[in-house]
Amino acid sequence: MKNIIIASTSTIHGSGYLDYILDDLTIFFTGIKDILFIPYARPSGISHNEYTKIVNTAFSKIDKTATGIHTYENPIEAIKKAKAIFIGGGNTFVLTNQLYKNDLISTLQTVVKNGTPYLGTSAGSNICGLTINTTNDMPIVYPPSFKALGFVPFNINPHYLDPDKSSKHMGETRETRIKEFHNFNTQPVIGIREGSWLHVKDDSIILKGDLTARVFEYDKVPYEVESGTELNQLK
Repeated sequence: MKNIIIASTSTIHGSGYLDYILDDLTIFFTGIKDILFIPYARPSGISHNEYTKIVNTAFSKIDKTATGIHTYENPIEAIKKAKAIFIGGGNTFVLTNQLYKNDLISTLQTVVKNGTPYLGTSAGSNICGLTINTTNDMPIVYPPSFKALGFVPFNINPHYLDPDKSSKHMGETRETRIKEFHNFNTQPVIGIREGSWLHVKDDSIILKGDLTARVFEYDKVPYEVESGTELNQLK
């Protein structure tokens, strides 16, 4: 049975790392002390050790610890033996490239589908969809494939931003970019706003948090869904 949290972000404005979701993570990780952390996305280029320290500072508030996968000689075995897994944000292309490089995609798919709890934020959420083609990140490296873990039957757009009607910026909005994606692809895309997340429990996919999410389906008008909405019908 899948048990997954797909969060838009790790940090909301005015709050510390993971602070906004720690109460839910206490429940999510019930009975689990040590969590395997995969720091491959390296936000701002920080090292794997630096990133793991940031995560441990947050996890210490709920009496959890994180062990970086980079400290294991065999990362595949580390995933197989993990009680829970967390993949944080950063650059989605760097993350995806490293997962393919270490041959971890199929192992992650197997253990999570068999019930190992998985927490993803930002880049770690992008890879939960069918592809990483709706990430907001620059393609600073070229992974072998844009195919992702496919934990949900649609694509994710974390950090979703609404158009600012007061702005004089004339560039593309996030909605425009997703419409461009649908000129070449047909899978739905969920725009998750800061502070919201999806909780996947087996075949159920429910929006959590205080905010609505924006749903983009191929050849349809985008629409809003309220927190608590079941989204498993999107395919």
